[in-house]
Amino acid sequence: MAEAYIIDAVRTPRGIGKPGKGALSHLHPQHLAATVLKAIKERNHLETETVDDIVWSTSSQLGKQGGDLGRMAALSAGYDVKASGTTLDRFCGGGISSVNFAAASIMSGMEDCVIAGGTEMMSYTSAYAAEQANAGLPPRLMGAGHDALDELHPQTQQGVAGDAIAAIEGIDRQALDDLALVSQQRADRAIKEGRFAKSVVPVLNPDGSVALDREEFPRPETTAEGLAALKPSFEAMKNFDMGNGKTFGDQIKRRYPDLEWKGVHHAGNSSGVVDGAAAILLTSDEYAKKHNLKPRARVVAYANQGDDPTLMLNAPVPAAKKVLEKAGLTKDDIDVWEINEAFAVVAEKFIRDLDLDRAKVNPNGGSMALGHPIGATGSILIGTALDELERSGGRYGLVTMCAAGGMAPAIIIERL
Repeated sequence: MAEAYIIDAVRTPRGIGKPGKGALSHLHPQHLAATVLKAIKERNHLETETVDDIVWSTSSQLGKQGGDLGRMAALSAGYDVKASGTTLDRFCGGGISSVNFAAASIMSGMEDCVIAGGTEMMSYTSAYAAEQANAGLPPRLMGAGHDALDELHPQTQQGVAGDAIAAIEGIDRQALDDLALVSQQRADRAIKEGRFAKSVVPVLNPDGSVALDREEFPRPETTAEGLAALKPSFEAMKNFDMGNGKTFGDQIKRRYPDLEWKGVHHAGNSSGVVDGAAAILLTSDEYAKKHNLKPRARVVAYANQGDDPTLMLNAPVPAAKKVLEKAGLTKDDIDVWEINEAFAVVAEKFIRDLDLDRAKVNPNGGSMALGHPIGATGSILIGTALDELERSGGRYGLVTMCAAGGMAPAIIIERL
C-alpha cells in the first residue's frame, strides 16, 4: 500500500459565528473556503491542473453552503478546471473524514495529489435557520421525529445528551468547568507564543482589506468564578417538543428510564459558535518528489466508529482504541491527542476512560476556547496536532471527535 503524506495544512482564524457580529459573518462561505485553497496553492507553488480531487466537508449543506463547496471554492480560488471537487457530510466529524478519504485515494494508488478540508459559517447557518423558522418550517433535527428511526434509536439534542452523559459517568460540573478554564488558558498561551502562526492565514475582504487575521472567539479573561456563575444552557431543551409530542428529555428517558440529571453544560464549557475553514494538502511519495515538496507527516492509520445514537457523543473512545489497533500502537506511543471539545464531558470522559496524561491532550486549548466550525474542525485539529508535533518534537498525533448520530472518525499521523 502506498503512503499518503501531508505536505501542508492551513486554516483561517475563527470568527464569532453570529450574524452581523462576527468579523467573517458578511462573507460568503465559498469565499472562506477559497481563502484556504488559495493559500495552499500559493504556499506550495502548486500546479493546480495536477490536483486529482478536492474532498471538502460542510455539515449544513444548505443555501449558500450547498452546491458542492469543494468544487466551487476551488474555481473561486483560481484553480485549473481540471481540479475536481466533492463535498461530504459526517456532521461534526466531516473535517477528519475529508482527510481520511483523501488519504485513502492516495494509499490505494488511484490518485496522487488530493486536497482535503472543510468550511462552516455558523453565522450564516443560524441566520438561515431563523429564516426557515420565520417561514413556519420545522427545525432541522438530524433525524429526530422520523418515526422509523426514532422507534429504533430515540433521537435527542447534543447538549441534552452531554448533560445526561455527565450524570451517567458521575462527572460533576466542577470538573467540566475546570477543563474549560484550562482550555482558555492553554489557548491564550498558544496565541501569545505564536503556536498557531504557521497555519493561520488571514481572511481578506473582496476589496483586499483584512477581514480577520487573529482568533476572535477566545476569552482569556475567563475565571473559575465566572464559569461557576453561568446558567446551564440545555435545561429548557429537555422540554423542547420535537413536533411529535415527544421532548428531548423524553427521548433520553426512553433509553434510561431511571436516570435523573441536571444541566451542567453552559456557554463556557461547550464549544464556541464560530465561522472558519481549513485545508490540508496530501500527496503520494512519487508526486512529492516530482514536484519538490517536502512531506511534514504521513498518515499512519484511520478508522470510523459508531456508537449509541441516543447519547450521541460517546464514540471517540472506541474510535481511538480502534485506530490505535490498526496502527499497531498503544496510547503511550501518542505524543499529542486532539479530542474535540464539543462539550466538556466529551473530552473529560475521553481522558478518564483512556487514562491519559492531561498535558498531552489538547495542549493548545480546544473548541471551548477557540470555537468549533462544525465541518471544518476536524481538518483544523489535524493541522494543530501537526504543528504541535513539530514544535515539541513529538512523533505521533491522534485526532478524533464525536459526531451527531453517534459516530467518531479518527486518524493517527506521524511527524517526519
